[in-house]
Amino acid sequence: MSEGSTGAAAADVVTEVAGAAVAAGTSWRRAGIAGTAIGVIAAGAAAGVAIERMTVGRGMRKKARLALDSAGPYGSLRGMPGTAYADDGTELAYEVDEVDAVPARVDGVRVQADADADAEVGGPGLSGGARRLRLFGRKVPAPVTVVFSHGYCLGQDSWHFQRAALRGVVRCVYWDQRSHGRSGRGVAQIEDGRPVSIDQLGQDLKAVIDAAAPEGPLVLVGHSMGGMTTMALADQFPDLVRERVAGVVLIGTSSGRLGEVNFGLPVAGMNAVRRVLPGVLKALGSQAELVEKGRRATADLFAGIIKRYSFASPRDIDPAVARFAERLIESTPIDVVAEFYPAFAEHDKTTALERFAGLPVLVLAGDKDLVTPSEHSEAIADLLPDAELVLVPDAGHLVMMEHPEVVVDRIADLLVRAKEQVRDAAR
Repeated sequence: MSEGSTGAAAADVVTEVAGAAVAAGTSWRRAGIAGTAIGVIAAGAAAGVAIERMTVGRGMRKKARLALDSAGPYGSLRGMPGTAYADDGTELAYEVDEVDAVPARVDGVRVQADADADAEVGGPGLSGGARRLRLFGRKVPAPVTVVFSHGYCLGQDSWHFQRAALRGVVRCVYWDQRSHGRSGRGVAQIEDGRPVSIDQLGQDLKAVIDAAAPEGPLVLVGHSMGGMTTMALADQFPDLVRERVAGVVLIGTSSGRLGEVNFGLPVAGMNAVRRVLPGVLKALGSQAELVEKGRRATADLFAGIIKRYSFASPRDIDPAVARFAERLIESTPIDVVAEFYPAFAEHDKTTALERFAGLPVLVLAGDKDLVTPSEHSEAIADLLPDAELVLVPDAGHLVMMEHPEVVVDRIADLLVRAKEQVRDAAR
């Protein structure tokens, strides 16, 4: 499909969705279109994509999805669960993987990797010593707690490969942002009608740190919205950064100007989308049950959208990994998608980046990211001249799933560099 036809498709989607939002509840077809549009947003785009042609029957595709869900190990890793509480009372679910939490042997039998895909990045069944050797060789990582913050419409399980590699080697905290994953719906949003803000997410991260890692040095890792959350934490709690943070990893994220992203669409088509999107989202959020039905009915279209905006080479991605990403995104309720979206247009944490000056910082992005283009990562690196900038070739927005070994190796390098920061802070 050419760029021109893609733009026309975008305009058609916008027109149809606007009509569906106005007349929600009157037509299954319109509900399906509305659900598909929200799927685009959930994947990080606003509307319109080139969809691959479907050549297999619907029943066969449904069976394939069920088979992938049952066979794929992705998202199955669990740690010690805990609950933190945001300032408005929202329950924030987190899990902790302690050092050497996975033994080399169980009942005298060496534990094997659960899957080849995990083994490639140091699988969960490998001993802590084996993973440590794979990641660090003879080097020693910093004695830190690594706190992972996930992106929009994802969850803590989106870090599956990194979690598999670091298990038993470094203390790690994984958490679900409010209204995502296992965390509770935002109390302020439900009871007070307060809009979600990136600042609120930064406060939530502070609550998780206070509960799961109340002392000791930290390394903060954030993907997409999680990177913005990390910046908001630094903006509001500079003393925490100065006293405890030993390193920062910002993956596929932005410090602002997200309103200029065109998601790979022609500018004219994207401008049309921006004009109608706020009203469409508001309408769809008020018709969540109907739109969810439409989203399920258009699951095949939804899968194509997710692959388009998540991965640089959709045809080459492991089908189980693609299905894993789809499952994560589609589990986010429609009204949550709608209530979070406006926060990105207001996000501007450029000045907050100053808090990270002098720290080991890794800024990493896929060179074909359509959601937060690599230019945004380059802009962050320009403001942090000592930061390491890594643009991963042939990688999209979910670079930590598409090229997990690159992300794991770069995080491991930063953990070694952070050791010097911890040592200097202790003097």
